Amino acid sequence: MQDTPQGSGQSQGPQTPPPSQTPPPQAPPPTGGQVSQNRTIMLILAYLGILALIPLLTEKDDAEVQWHAKYGIVLTVTWIVVWVVLLIIAMIPVVGQIIGCLLSVVLPLGILAIHIICIIKAVNGERFRLPVIADFADQWK
Repeated sequence: MQDTPQGSGQSQGPQTPPPSQTPPPQAPPPTGGQVSQNRTIMLILAYLGILALIPLLTEKDDAEVQWHAKYGIVLTVTWIVVWVVLLIIAMIPVVGQIIGCLLSVVLPLGILAIHIICIIKAVNGERFRLPVIADFADQWK
């Protein structure tokens, strides 16, 4: 048994250093070009309908912003097509009107939720991909 210094009450063995309080350095976001100073704003604009044209036309060097802008435009066009189909369905007597009425309440909430999820993921450096829609954005050069 080892002698302990008086008053300390602990043995002197190998001590581990206290854990570091500094967070590990984060890797830069995956891009194919330069990172814009306005990246967060541009990523948010990418999912606000027609405003997606702003990052698409102004941030040519930031590949990630470009992808999100293209994806935002494809989402907007998809929602317009869905609304047109919904209007056509709503013109069908009785059954179409009931379906159209129900979907006109639920669909905007779903669209809003998808856009909020896309914005949050984009700002965090991730992508939210809807299966068929994301493929169209990927094909757009």
